[in-house]
Amino acid sequence: MPETPHIVSDVMTHTVVAVGRDAPFKEIVQTMEQWNVSALPVLEGEGRVIGVVSEADLLPKEEFRDSDPSLFEQRRRLSDLAKAGAVTAGELMSTPAITVHPDATLAQAARIMAVRHVKRLPVVDDLDMLQGIVSRADLLKVFLRSDEDIEEEVRRTVVSYLFPAFSHAIHVNVHEGVVTLRGHIRDTSLISVAVRLVRAIEGVVDVEPQLTGGSTTPAARGGEQ
Repeated sequence: MPETPHIVSDVMTHTVVAVGRDAPFKEIVQTMEQWNVSALPVLEGEGRVIGVVSEADLLPKEEFRDSDPSLFEQRRRLSDLAKAGAVTAGELMSTPAITVHPDATLAQAARIMAVRHVKRLPVVDDLDMLQGIVSRADLLKVFLRSDEDIEEEVRRTVVSYLFPAFSHAIHVNVHEGVVTLRGHIRDTSLISVAVRLVRAIEGVVDVEPQLTGGSTTPAARGGEQ
Protein backbone atom coordinates (compact mmCIF):
# COMPACT_ATOMS: atom_id res chain seq x y z
CA MET A 1 0.00 0.00 0.00
CA PRO A 2 1.10 3.63 -0.48
CA GLU A 3 3.20 4.99 2.36
CA THR A 4 1.77 7.12 5.15
CA PRO A 5 1.29 10.67 3.81
CA HIS A 6 3.46 13.47 5.08
CA ILE A 7 1.94 15.55 7.83
CA VAL A 8 2.21 19.23 8.72
CA SER A 9 4.97 18.67 11.28
CA ASP A 10 7.16 17.25 8.49
CA VAL A 11 7.27 20.54 6.56
CA MET A 12 6.33 23.33 8.98
CA THR A 13 8.71 26.06 10.12
CA HIS A 14 9.41 25.58 13.82
CA THR A 15 10.85 29.04 14.50
CA VAL A 16 7.93 31.46 14.33
CA VAL A 17 7.86 35.23 14.60
CA ALA A 18 4.85 36.33 16.65
CA VAL A 19 3.57 39.33 18.61
CA GLY A 20 1.66 39.78 21.84
CA ARG A 21 -1.84 41.19 22.19
CA ASP A 22 -0.50 44.62 23.24
CA ALA A 23 2.03 45.00 20.40
CA PRO A 24 1.60 48.50 18.89
CA PHE A 25 0.78 49.11 15.23
CA LYS A 26 4.25 50.32 14.19
CA GLU A 27 5.97 47.40 15.93
CA ILE A 28 3.76 45.00 13.92
CA VAL A 29 4.70 46.70 10.65
CA GLN A 30 8.39 46.74 11.57
CA THR A 31 8.33 43.04 12.52
CA MET A 32 6.68 42.09 9.24
CA GLU A 33 9.26 44.11 7.32
CA GLN A 34 12.21 42.73 9.28
CA TRP A 35 11.19 39.08 8.87
CA ASN A 36 9.64 39.42 5.41
CA VAL A 37 6.27 37.95 6.43
CA SER A 38 2.74 39.11 5.66
CA ALA A 39 1.03 37.83 8.81
CA LEU A 40 1.88 37.22 12.46
CA PRO A 41 0.27 34.99 15.09
CA VAL A 42 -0.91 36.92 18.13
CA LEU A 43 -0.06 35.20 21.41
CA GLU A 44 -1.34 35.38 24.94
CA GLY A 45 0.21 34.01 28.12
CA GLU A 46 2.95 31.45 27.50
CA GLY A 47 2.25 31.04 23.80
CA ARG A 48 -1.44 30.41 23.22
CA VAL A 49 -2.58 31.59 19.79
CA ILE A 50 -5.56 33.94 20.07
CA GLY A 51 -5.56 35.47 16.60
CA VAL A 52 -3.59 36.45 13.52
CA VAL A 53 -2.76 39.96 12.31
CA SER A 54 -2.06 40.30 8.60
CA GLU A 55 -1.26 43.02 6.11
CA ALA A 56 -4.95 43.05 5.20
CA ASP A 57 -5.75 43.98 8.81
CA LEU A 58 -3.29 46.89 8.67
CA LEU A 59 -4.25 48.41 5.32
CA PRO A 60 -7.53 50.08 6.41
CA LYS A 61 -5.53 52.60 8.46
CA GLU A 62 -3.88 53.86 5.27
CA GLU A 63 -7.01 53.47 3.13
CA PHE A 64 -9.17 55.61 5.40
CA ARG A 65 -6.41 57.96 6.54
CA ASP A 66 -7.66 61.00 4.61
CA SER A 67 -11.08 59.85 3.43
CA ASP A 68 -14.57 60.67 4.65
CA PRO A 69 -16.68 57.56 3.94
CA SER A 70 -20.39 57.96 3.37
CA LEU A 71 -22.92 56.59 5.84
CA PHE A 72 -23.56 53.68 3.45
CA GLU A 73 -19.83 52.93 3.25
CA GLN A 74 -19.50 53.12 7.01
CA ARG A 75 -22.27 50.56 7.48
CA ARG A 76 -20.92 48.28 4.75
CA ARG A 77 -17.34 48.30 6.04
CA LEU A 78 -17.82 48.60 9.76
CA SER A 79 -15.09 46.08 10.53
CA ASP A 80 -12.53 47.82 8.30
CA LEU A 81 -13.32 51.19 9.84
CA ALA A 82 -12.81 49.73 13.31
CA LYS A 83 -9.41 48.43 12.23
CA ALA A 84 -8.56 51.83 10.76
CA GLY A 85 -8.77 53.20 14.28
CA ALA A 86 -7.02 50.28 15.96
CA VAL A 87 -3.56 50.68 17.48
CA THR A 88 -2.68 47.26 18.96
CA ALA A 89 -2.50 43.67 17.72
CA GLY A 90 -5.43 42.71 19.94
CA GLU A 91 -7.61 45.32 18.20
CA LEU A 92 -6.33 44.54 14.70
CA MET A 93 -6.19 40.74 14.70
CA SER A 94 -8.62 38.38 13.04
CA THR A 95 -10.02 36.05 15.66
CA PRO A 96 -10.46 33.21 16.31
CA ALA A 97 -7.26 32.24 14.53
CA ILE A 98 -7.50 29.72 11.69
CA THR A 99 -5.04 27.04 12.77
CA VAL A 100 -4.02 23.47 12.04
CA HIS A 101 -2.63 20.65 14.18
CA PRO A 102 0.84 19.20 13.52
CA ASP A 103 -0.58 15.74 12.74
CA ALA A 104 -2.89 17.00 9.98
CA THR A 105 -2.03 15.77 6.49
CA LEU A 106 -0.72 18.22 3.92
CA ALA A 107 -3.94 17.72 1.94
CA GLN A 108 -6.00 18.75 4.98
CA ALA A 109 -3.87 21.85 5.52
CA ALA A 110 -4.13 22.78 1.83
CA ARG A 111 -7.91 22.40 1.98
CA ILE A 112 -8.14 24.73 4.99
CA MET A 113 -6.02 27.35 3.22
CA ALA A 114 -8.12 27.15 0.08
CA VAL A 115 -11.49 27.29 1.83
CA ARG A 116 -10.50 30.05 4.30
CA HIS A 117 -8.44 32.03 1.74
CA VAL A 118 -5.29 32.26 3.86
CA LYS A 119 -1.63 31.88 2.85
CA ARG A 120 -0.29 30.33 6.06
CA LEU A 121 -1.56 28.60 9.18
CA PRO A 122 -0.26 28.70 12.75
CA VAL A 123 0.36 25.13 13.92
CA VAL A 124 -1.00 24.53 17.42
CA ASP A 125 -1.36 21.66 19.88
CA ASP A 126 -4.55 20.64 21.66
CA LEU A 127 -4.17 23.59 24.05
CA ASP A 128 -3.74 26.08 21.17
CA MET A 129 -0.08 26.57 22.08
CA LEU A 130 2.02 27.64 19.11
CA GLN A 131 4.20 24.84 17.66
CA GLY A 132 5.17 26.33 14.30
CA ILE A 133 3.74 27.75 11.10
CA VAL A 134 3.01 26.18 7.73
CA SER A 135 2.76 28.13 4.48
CA ARG A 136 1.64 27.41 0.94
CA ALA A 137 5.30 27.10 -0.05
CA ASP A 138 5.80 24.45 2.65
CA LEU A 139 2.93 22.37 1.27
CA LEU A 140 4.48 22.47 -2.20
CA LYS A 141 7.76 20.95 -0.98
CA VAL A 142 6.43 17.46 -1.77
CA PHE A 143 6.71 18.34 -5.47
CA LEU A 144 10.48 18.66 -5.08
CA ARG A 145 10.78 14.86 -4.93
CA SER A 146 12.89 13.43 -7.72
CA ASP A 147 11.30 11.42 -10.52
CA GLU A 148 13.46 8.47 -9.49
CA ASP A 149 12.17 8.58 -5.93
CA ILE A 150 8.55 8.70 -7.11
CA GLU A 151 9.12 5.85 -9.57
CA GLU A 152 10.60 3.66 -6.86
CA GLU A 153 7.61 4.28 -4.57
CA VAL A 154 5.11 3.60 -7.36
CA ARG A 155 6.77 0.26 -8.10
CA ARG A 156 7.07 -0.74 -4.46
CA THR A 157 3.72 0.39 -3.07
CA VAL A 158 1.31 0.24 -6.01
CA VAL A 159 2.51 -2.05 -8.80
CA SER A 160 3.83 -4.79 -6.50
CA TYR A 161 0.72 -4.51 -4.31
CA LEU A 162 -1.95 -4.57 -7.04
CA PHE A 163 -0.24 -6.72 -9.65
CA PRO A 164 2.12 -9.10 -7.84
CA ALA A 165 2.00 -11.67 -10.67
CA PHE A 166 2.44 -9.09 -13.44
CA SER A 167 4.71 -6.49 -11.82
CA HIS A 168 7.59 -7.51 -14.12
CA ALA A 169 5.44 -6.73 -17.16
CA ILE A 170 4.30 -3.28 -16.03
CA HIS A 171 6.56 -0.38 -16.95
CA VAL A 172 6.64 2.74 -14.80
CA ASN A 173 8.01 6.00 -16.18
CA VAL A 174 8.06 9.32 -14.34
CA HIS A 175 8.88 12.61 -16.03
CA GLU A 176 8.49 15.95 -14.23
CA GLY A 177 6.23 14.24 -11.72
CA VAL A 178 3.89 12.77 -14.35
CA VAL A 179 3.63 8.99 -13.91
CA THR A 180 2.97 6.76 -16.93
CA LEU A 181 1.95 3.13 -16.43
CA ARG A 182 2.31 0.77 -19.39
CA GLY A 183 1.68 -2.94 -19.68
CA HIS A 184 -0.88 -5.73 -19.88
CA ILE A 185 -2.96 -6.81 -16.88
CA ARG A 186 -5.66 -9.41 -16.49
CA ASP A 187 -8.21 -7.42 -14.46
CA THR A 188 -8.97 -4.04 -16.05
CA SER A 189 -11.09 -3.02 -13.06
CA LEU A 190 -7.81 -2.45 -11.21
CA ILE A 191 -6.74 0.32 -13.60
CA SER A 192 -8.86 2.96 -11.85
CA VAL A 193 -7.62 1.70 -8.48
CA ALA A 194 -4.00 1.97 -9.64
CA VAL A 195 -4.55 5.52 -10.87
CA ARG A 196 -6.12 6.55 -7.57
CA LEU A 197 -3.29 5.03 -5.51
CA VAL A 198 -0.56 6.55 -7.68
CA ARG A 199 -2.23 9.96 -7.60
CA ALA A 200 -2.22 9.78 -3.79
CA ILE A 201 1.57 9.48 -3.71
CA GLU A 202 3.09 12.79 -2.69
CA GLY A 203 4.97 14.54 -5.45
CA VAL A 204 2.87 13.06 -8.26
CA VAL A 205 1.64 15.75 -10.63
CA ASP A 206 -0.53 13.55 -12.85
CA VAL A 207 -1.07 9.93 -13.91
CA GLU A 208 -1.30 8.62 -17.47
CA PRO A 209 -2.53 4.99 -17.49
CA GLN A 210 -1.67 3.10 -20.65
CA LEU A 211 -2.64 -0.33 -19.36
CA THR A 212 -4.43 -2.92 -21.45
CA GLY A 213 -6.35 -5.91 -20.14
CA GLY A 214 -7.95 -9.22 -20.92
CA SER A 215 -6.67 -12.73 -21.43
CA THR A 216 -3.85 -13.25 -23.90
CA THR A 217 -4.66 -16.96 -24.24
CA PRO A 218 -6.92 -17.91 -27.20
CA ALA A 219 -10.30 -19.25 -26.13
CA ALA A 220 -10.69 -23.03 -26.38
CA ARG A 221 -12.99 -24.28 -29.12
CA GLY A 222 -16.16 -25.96 -27.97
CA GLY A 223 -18.24 -28.80 -29.40
CA GLU A 224 -15.29 -30.86 -30.73
CA GLN A 225 -15.09 -34.56 -29.71
